[in-house]
Amino acid sequence: MKLLLTILFVFGATATYVDLHAADSNTVSSTVVTNNTPPTANSPSVVVNNNDVCTSGYSGSVQTQVLGFSSGVTIKDTNCEMIKLSRQLFGMGMKVAAVSTLCNDVRIFDAMWMAATYCPYMGAIGEDAKQGWLDNKHMVPEDSQVFIAMAKQEENISPIEKANKETHSDIKKYLIGGLTLLLLF
Repeated sequence: MKLLLTILFVFGATATYVDLHAADSNTVSSTVVTNNTPPTANSPSVVVNNNDVCTSGYSGSVQTQVLGFSSGVTIKDTNCEMIKLSRQLFGMGMKVAAVSTLCNDVRIFDAMWMAATYCPYMGAIGEDAKQGWLDNKHMVPEDSQVFIAMAKQEENISPIEKANKETHSDIKKYLIGGLTLLLLF
């Protein structure tokens, strides 16, 4: 036990002696600068307070130690505008115009076609509108899945079937023309 106490005393005294002399030989100096604030880039707030406006505000910023950039933009939601315009037209009693406005969206155009409630075409509704769209396919909203499928189906028809269809339509035209002449005389 005495031996253990002696060893602890010797190590403790040595550590104290080394610490005292180490403090004499080391000097530390430092300078604290407190007058430099870090650079910051603040984004502008883009406020769209009115809920009747179809826009959204976005802003952002990036900052480095040398250069900072900050910007803000508003983005127009065309789908929201189309719905609001259609609602206004419907509220004023212009129901066909309201449906026509919605039919500019290809999703609505296809849904109406699949439900056999065809979008109005130049004031025509129902079957007349359907025929108008079929006669003027260039006016159908772009990417209409219904008209893409119809075009693929027409490509798959054999030349013989096409000739038969054309012959039948020619015969119908001649019959109608002949009946019209008979009625006139």
